[in-house]
Amino acid sequence: MPMPPNRLTYQTAGESHGPSLVSTILGVPAGLDIDTDTINRELARRQGGYGRGGRMKIETDTVEIITGVRLGKSIGSPITMLIKNRDSRLDDLERTPPMYRPRPGHADLAGSVKWLTTDCRETLERASARETAARVAACCIGRLLLKQVFDVEVFGFVRSILDARTAAVVEHARLDELRAARDESDTYTLDSETTELQRAIIRRAKSDKDTVGGDVECHVFGCPPGIGSSMNWYDKLDARIAYAVMGIQAFKAVQIGLGVQCSQRTGSQVHDPIHFDPSKINEPSLGFTRSSNNAGGTEGGMTNGQPIVVNGTMKPISTLLRGLPSIDLNTKQPEDSQYERSDVCAVSAASVVMENVVAMEVANAFLEKFGGDSVLETRGNYDSFLDIARTLPLDGDTPPDSVIA
Repeated sequence: MPMPPNRLTYQTAGESHGPSLVSTILGVPAGLDIDTDTINRELARRQGGYGRGGRMKIETDTVEIITGVRLGKSIGSPITMLIKNRDSRLDDLERTPPMYRPRPGHADLAGSVKWLTTDCRETLERASARETAARVAACCIGRLLLKQVFDVEVFGFVRSILDARTAAVVEHARLDELRAARDESDTYTLDSETTELQRAIIRRAKSDKDTVGGDVECHVFGCPPGIGSSMNWYDKLDARIAYAVMGIQAFKAVQIGLGVQCSQRTGSQVHDPIHFDPSKINEPSLGFTRSSNNAGGTEGGMTNGQPIVVNGTMKPISTLLRGLPSIDLNTKQPEDSQYERSDVCAVSAASVVMENVVAMEVANAFLEKFGGDSVLETRGNYDSFLDIARTLPLDGDTPPDSVIA
C-alpha cells in the first residue's frame, strides 16, 4: 500500500541474539545532515545507566549506514542502518537453549500460545528490549530533522526510580544546564541527591535479586501552535505520542501534562489561561503565552505553542534473578521462571528510548504539515506558515460591527 506523502515511517528488524539489528526509515526529505555522531551518542546513552546488566559490557552499539545517504546527507530514498550484535548466538542451542518456563510479566506465555509452541525463545528474542537500539537509531533521524529544519529541541530524563523522585523544574532557558546535570548522573536524573537515592534503591534491589521501575519524562521545546490535528482521532498528536510511548517495552502508562492529576482538580485549576505578548511574536509561540502548562503543550490533539511534556511509566524488568512462580509449558507442572541475563533497572535507558520516539512522532507531524521533497523546501514551507500566522487577522477575517454587536 502506498505511503501517504510527507510522512515519516520506520521499521526495525532483528533478534536479541541474532547477527544484527536493522532500521529502515522512509519519508526523509533530501538534504538532511545524517549526523552519525549524534546517533551513536544516543545509542551509547541507551546502553548506559546504573543498574544495567552484563549485556552492555559486551555490546558497543554504533550504526552503519547502508542506504539512502550520500556524502553524509539524505538523498530522499529509504535510509537503512545496521547495528551489529557482538553477542550473536541465536542458533547455538548450548548458549541459547529453548525456554519452556515463561517469565511472568514478559511476552513469553502469550507468544508461545499465539505461535503454538512451548518454546518461548522466538518470542522473547524479538520482544526483548534489545530491539530498542534499532528504534533509537531510527528515531534519531526525526530528532535530527526537528533540530536542523525546525529549531525544535527534545530533552528526556529520569523523573523517578521507585520513590526517589527529583523535583527539578525543566525550563527551556536552562536546557544546557539541565542536560549537563543529566549527563553527569548515572541514573540520568537532574540532581546529585536524587541520583544517590536512586543508586541505593537499585543496589538494594540487586541484593534482593529483584528489579525496579520508574517514571521518565520528555520535553519538546520550540513547537508553534497547530501541529497535529483535531479533525480525525488518528491525527491527534498527543494520541500518537501516547501510542509511541506505550509501544516501548515494559511501559505501562503515559501522561501528557498533568495527566491523571486532572481528575483531582477543578477546571479553573487545570486549564491554562491564554495571554498575548507582542514582544514574543517572532518566537515559535507566535506571542501566545500561558501562566501555566498543565495541558503539557497540547490542546485538541494539536500543539498550543507551549512545551510538550510527556511522562511515561516503566514497570520493573520481568526477569528476576530469583525467578517467579510459573510452570513448565511441556509438563504444565509448577516451576520457577527461567533466568535470562537481564538488568536490575533499565529506567535510564528507557528515558533515551522515550526521548527519541517522542521526537519521531513530533517530526512526523511537522513533515505532514510542512513537508517537501527537500529540507530546503520544507523549511521554506515552515517559514511561510509562520509569516502568515504572524499577520493574522487577514483582510476579511474580522466580522463587521453589526455581527459583533
